[in-house]
Amino acid sequence: MTAGVGAQENQPPGLSGGTPVVPQVVRRRWRPQPKASWLTQSLFYVLLTGVSILFIYPFIWLLSAAFKPRGDTFDNALIPHDWAWNFTGPHLADPAPQYLFNVAPAARWLFNSVWISFLGATLTMFVSAMIAFAFAYFRFPLKNFLFAILLGTMMLPGEVTMIPVYLLWNTIGKFTLAHSWLPHIGTNTQYPLWVPNAFGSAFYIFLMRQFFLGIPRDYFEAARIDGDGYFSMFRRIALPLAKPALIVVFIFEVQAKWFDLMTPLIYLRDQATWTVPLGLKFLLDRFNLAGGGVPNYQVIMAGTLLLVLPMVLLFAAFQKYFIRGIATQGTKG
Repeated sequence: MTAGVGAQENQPPGLSGGTPVVPQVVRRRWRPQPKASWLTQSLFYVLLTGVSILFIYPFIWLLSAAFKPRGDTFDNALIPHDWAWNFTGPHLADPAPQYLFNVAPAARWLFNSVWISFLGATLTMFVSAMIAFAFAYFRFPLKNFLFAILLGTMMLPGEVTMIPVYLLWNTIGKFTLAHSWLPHIGTNTQYPLWVPNAFGSAFYIFLMRQFFLGIPRDYFEAARIDGDGYFSMFRRIALPLAKPALIVVFIFEVQAKWFDLMTPLIYLRDQATWTVPLGLKFLLDRFNLAGGGVPNYQVIMAGTLLLVLPMVLLFAAFQKYFIRGIATQGTKG
């Protein structure tokens, strides 16, 4: 009798003859989070408005100055008292006011900047993505060592490699000139402005590798079982999932190429091959007060607007993907 009682007591709850014990779930009562006071919200909106004005005011001032006549360029009025079209007009000799497209091949400069920026950005985007995918997916000897060397190149400023790279392009140019059957791709050509993008960028490789590491490896293993090759996995899985990161890289590189002045200043001599930043420097040297003669600052402001406006439109078109890509990269460990 005693043994039976002891065996019954040693049975786990729910298997004994008594009432089974049901675990109770403790439910916490939902409580709304306290909202910020109206004073805190008001201070936040005032601060946000002030910072927004601080960043927007220079662009609004530039937009207004580009449509002011000569003499009213620096009057600080956001709405011009007298409107003037400073881009093209009748051909009049100095000291009459000049127009942007009359005194410079601005359309040609704009075309050069567009195709160089977009071609260079497209090249560096896809090449950097392929290299980043290789570092993220494949396992091979000295992988971490090679990636560390790649990151080490980010520590070198562009000024360190500027002269060696120029000497390299100068040598290539002499070689192509000596062989008439080869196209001239050295200095005084636009090749040095976009060909180096075909080798990728250390910063973009690092950025996109972190993004590819966040993609579950099971996706690629399942694709391998289905018979996909490495390039097929890269095209069908990696690139679509990395779309925000690709757009971030594209915008960064287009902006870097678009506002680059040093590289065209070093390699380009012919005015027909200039980009917009180099052309704007030419306008600034010619039409400012130190350049001699009557200054035409309205031409400089019109050229500056021509330089800035495409980047504003590009960011406005892709801001959704840009913000998504930055937010995704910011949450990765």
